[in-house]
Amino acid sequence: MSKSKKQKRILIIGESCRDVFIYCDTVRLAPDIPVPVLHIVKTTENPGMAKNVERNIKALHPHCDVVTHSNWRAITKTRFMHEKTPQAFFRVDSKHKYPRAKVKNLPLKKYDLIGISDYNKGFLTHEDIEYICESHPFVFVDTKKRVGRFLDAARYIKINKFEYEHSLPIPRDLDRKIICTRGGEGVQFRGKTYPVKPVEVKDVTGAGDSFFAALLVRFAETEDIDEAIHFANLCASQVVKKKGVSVIKRPKLSATTNNNNEYAIRRRR
Repeated sequence: MSKSKKQKRILIIGESCRDVFIYCDTVRLAPDIPVPVLHIVKTTENPGMAKNVERNIKALHPHCDVVTHSNWRAITKTRFMHEKTPQAFFRVDSKHKYPRAKVKNLPLKKYDLIGISDYNKGFLTHEDIEYICESHPFVFVDTKKRVGRFLDAARYIKINKFEYEHSLPIPRDLDRKIICTRGGEGVQFRGKTYPVKPVEVKDVTGAGDSFFAALLVRFAETEDIDEAIHFANLCASQVVKKKGVSVIKRPKLSATTNNNNEYAIRRRR
């Protein structure tokens, strides 16, 4: 991309939290109940959900803002993980209220591309998402809500295999907007499969956020959705190979134009 070319501005809208990872060791079961006794080795944390999308975009692209709720730091998802393997013991979520966004006050026209990171926690309603999509020609939606007519004006809809199946039946015109991530089966878009290469998976947490972030960045750079999907596949392959939630690094762009640009999820046995 030419340095003289004006870089587009991206806005992310959605719920956020803190992702906390507590890595533990265990060598025995408790004598009174059949559960492992955990010894904490280390703790890490990072911004999660929409804030994770934002930080991944900023790792690749300098012009990104985020609209989220002010109490996001108080909302935690705490995962207790085995230090030496991908095994998760359990997850504890804090109980907090997500305030509703005031989307009609947002300067949407200021941005070239908008990404909605909707975890369906109450920050964005169907009406809010519909308003945003109708107010801007380039809105990408990643939602946990069932796909429906509130997404008629969205440019593209990114969901995973489970979310796709949960939304069936999907009207044909909406189905043509859907970019469906399917783990080791690759990505499907308009009847085309974008296959993936096998990698050893250590943690899939945040992989969807990373894919969405890379998709937005590459589309902002090229306005080519096929190229953006290939690029997002490459970037998502990075994060599943690392423990916790990591930040993507830009892969070599030449790799996105050949047949070796796919990744796959292969769980370690």
